[in-house]
Amino acid sequence: MDRFGFEAPITFFKAMLMVVAIYVGTGAAETEIKPVSFIFGDSLSDVGNNNHLPRSLAKSNYPWYGIDFGNGLPTGRYTNGRTICDIVAQKIGLPIPAPYLAPSTDENVVLKRGVNYASGGGGILNETGSLFIQRLCLWKQIEMFQSTKMTIAKKIGHARAEKFFNGSIYLMSIGSNDYINNYLLPVQADSWEYTPDDFINYLVSTLRQQLTTLHQLGVRQLLFTGLGPVGCIPLQRVLTTDGSCQQILNDYAVKFNAAVKNLITDLSSKLPAAGFIFTDGYDFFTKMIENPKAYGFENSDTPCCSFGRYRPTLSCVGAAKLCPDRSKYLFWDEYHPSDAANVVIVETLLSSLNLSPGNSSHSPAPAPLLSPSPSPS
Repeated sequence: MDRFGFEAPITFFKAMLMVVAIYVGTGAAETEIKPVSFIFGDSLSDVGNNNHLPRSLAKSNYPWYGIDFGNGLPTGRYTNGRTICDIVAQKIGLPIPAPYLAPSTDENVVLKRGVNYASGGGGILNETGSLFIQRLCLWKQIEMFQSTKMTIAKKIGHARAEKFFNGSIYLMSIGSNDYINNYLLPVQADSWEYTPDDFINYLVSTLRQQLTTLHQLGVRQLLFTGLGPVGCIPLQRVLTTDGSCQQILNDYAVKFNAAVKNLITDLSSKLPAAGFIFTDGYDFFTKMIENPKAYGFENSDTPCCSFGRYRPTLSCVGAAKLCPDRSKYLFWDEYHPSDAANVVIVETLLSSLNLSPGNSSHSPAPAPLLSPSPSPS
């Protein structure tokens, strides 16, 4: 349990699994309000929302994204397969939430599957990710959630809607873009308006307002996952002269996690019936990067999908080359973990609860082991 940094979430996930068992395992009637999950976040959790933003420059709607999920075509996910939220839902028996902006996401879909509001390039702050033109910041995602709640209340009534939303599961992973695509960019005003400590205070005070608003909207059980060692993602390594991690960015992540953990603890003690939980996987991610073979990987510093020696920011497009074995790479592209890495993360979480996660294989699912080479264009 210590290797993942998940002490407090045991209560959260046990409660969540009990709810799932009651409604799913016992075969509840179709008229029952069943538990679903709602997702807030950035590209680590986006399942296609940005594909429906016509002017967004932060999209993953081209090969080879999605090669290991569904029909092998791009799904809007920024990985070769599933996000962590997808895998968590599958392992505990919940449906994978639908992207909010998909035209097919109506009231019936919300009640059956839940909703994912996450957006690639999005952040806690409204100004974060502005270079991508269009993205959904956290305030916008909360606004969309409020709209969802109003729509469901009209369909099933206010009382049943309150029960539905109070009893659902909420996952949030956000904050890395506020550094990578905001504070660390000289063109962004925040980079010269705030000291590092002042910027964290700005982030956390904004997040306090956002989480309080979500509680007012009926959110009760929320799991917030902190930042990993973002200075060690391939994009940050390639910006150094020797390919090492950028320690200053990792230091920012550690300080951010500590501040958000204190915030979550404070809100959980003050907001009625709030079960807000913070999980810090920084140490575990660091161990995976420093000793990948211990977790079944062979590479933890370069992306599986890239141009080889040439490492532009946008490294995974149709003309890119894929690694020989995607199950052995920790990172899919310059920013994001592979499906295999996401599986290990989820399995470690579930094993920390002494629960069997089901299939223990962390190979991309389902896909051939050997990657096809891009066709000449």
